[in-house]
Amino acid sequence: MAITVENLVEDSSLSISLISVTIFAGILLSAAAEIRDTRWFWRRSKTPIQWLLCFPLGTRPSGRVFFWSYMYYLSRFVVMWRAIFSILRRRKLALLQIFNHSVSTLASFLWLEFSQSFQVVAILLTTLVHSVVYGYRLWKGVGPRGGIACLSFVVNCHVVLVGCNVVCHVWVFLLHNFRGGCNGIEAWVFNSVLNAVILLLFLNFYVRIHLPNTRRKKLEGEVN
Repeated sequence: MAITVENLVEDSSLSISLISVTIFAGILLSAAAEIRDTRWFWRRSKTPIQWLLCFPLGTRPSGRVFFWSYMYYLSRFVVMWRAIFSILRRRKLALLQIFNHSVSTLASFLWLEFSQSFQVVAILLTTLVHSVVYGYRLWKGVGPRGGIACLSFVVNCHVVLVGCNVVCHVWVFLLHNFRGGCNGIEAWVFNSVLNAVILLLFLNFYVRIHLPNTRRKKLEGEVN
């Protein structure tokens, strides 16, 4: 059986979906175990959600949580390879997609390098969305093509993801300024700017996709 670029893209979608599910489960269980084992020396006012968003100052990138963070960093290269396969298939990739993949890889490196706060929540949200999005893309690749409907679903998921990231970034900002400081805040500032830029690009892309459809439906309604 000949191996085509289309087969590689579909196989990569399955791989990314399974990898995302594995990393989601791994870092969720590791974070729960870390909270259970270290909670005894936290300040009484500190809650598990605060630990997830705001690592204590002096946190080093080692242990079970950072193992899964490193696995997530490596998985970003699988996503980059899928983008390359899509280009080889002569499928036009939006500048937004290429920028998003590049920024996500850089951000995951900074998470590890600076033991950045918020990375656990970011990985949980991202892997959850990726497991759904790439599973959906695989299903659409095997079954009938979804066209604009498929693209709209993917864009909607990423808009929700980036929106949740922005909300969490605001929460980290408040914790850092009013709860004694968060580790890796310099990298967090850089990451916050990138997330804001990606959100604006996704919203612009979202409007460009849905606005023509809304206008067309309105015209059809007026004609009928």
